[in-house]
Amino acid sequence: MDRSAVDWHGYIPAVTTPFAEDGALDLAALAVQLEWMVDERLPGIVLAGTTGEWFSMTERERATLFEAAAKAIAGRITVIAGCTAYTADEAIRHAHAAERAGCDGILLTPPPYLVPGADEIVAFYQEVSAAIGLPICVYNWPRGTNVDMSADLLSRLAEVENVVAIKNSTGDFAAWIEGLYRLKDQVRYFGFPMNEVGITLLRHVGGDGTMGAGAVLGREHADFFRHVAAGDLDAARRCGERDRVLMERWFTRDLGPRFASAQAVLKAALRMRGVPAGHVRRPLLPLTSEQLDQVAATMDELGLRAA
Repeated sequence: MDRSAVDWHGYIPAVTTPFAEDGALDLAALAVQLEWMVDERLPGIVLAGTTGEWFSMTERERATLFEAAAKAIAGRITVIAGCTAYTADEAIRHAHAAERAGCDGILLTPPPYLVPGADEIVAFYQEVSAAIGLPICVYNWPRGTNVDMSADLLSRLAEVENVVAIKNSTGDFAAWIEGLYRLKDQVRYFGFPMNEVGITLLRHVGGDGTMGAGAVLGREHADFFRHVAAGDLDAARRCGERDRVLMERWFTRDLGPRFASAQAVLKAALRMRGVPAGHVRRPLLPLTSEQLDQVAATMDELGLRAA
């Protein structure tokens, strides 16, 4: 496989996983949330990513999430299943669950916490690839894995049979640019900033989009990339400016949280839009009243709170 095997493009959000206040998986809320994503014309979703709290879900819950989401989406947009795990065997089981559910591909980081070396990472992806039939998006997520994969390593991973895309969330922009130039014709490449730099690179170098988080702006996230493709750069800039408000108010430059977990902030923001994103599951904590006020102030600034 290579980039031509899939049509993954634009803004694909890592969606929140709705939990009830008692921590139970809320599949009814999930169905409503995903219908909102479709209505907002997002080209795809990622399930059980970092935003989706994969780390607090059982294997059975993740399989249930994949099945319920694929059924709700019913082929209308791309569904990518987050299969991050500590071992290849576990990641393969998640990927098989995604295949059975009818998902379109998987998102996979190197094993977190372990800090594996380059050869170990390549062997990990090769083992997973050899055991599954779905396309793979490699996820470089240094904040969660303590490994920042270089362009050289990403180039090796792009040669793995089922790898068709890379979500490169490195904080090293020079390394990100190097990866773009080296890999854009081989795999789908995600991580473009929604600003003037992103516009210039998309128009003059190439690339595919951003796998973001939560989709608080809904269609405006996706419209940034649509406007760039159509040549309406002023409209793209307006979408990007609104995205920057969220990023600057809620996150640090390396995508860390400013005042609370990203999952709690994004769920609160979506609920303020009337989207049933549910609650976080421990060990994450709900927002305090003061933190909710901070989220509400941003939502009001952008005119996003439901009436």
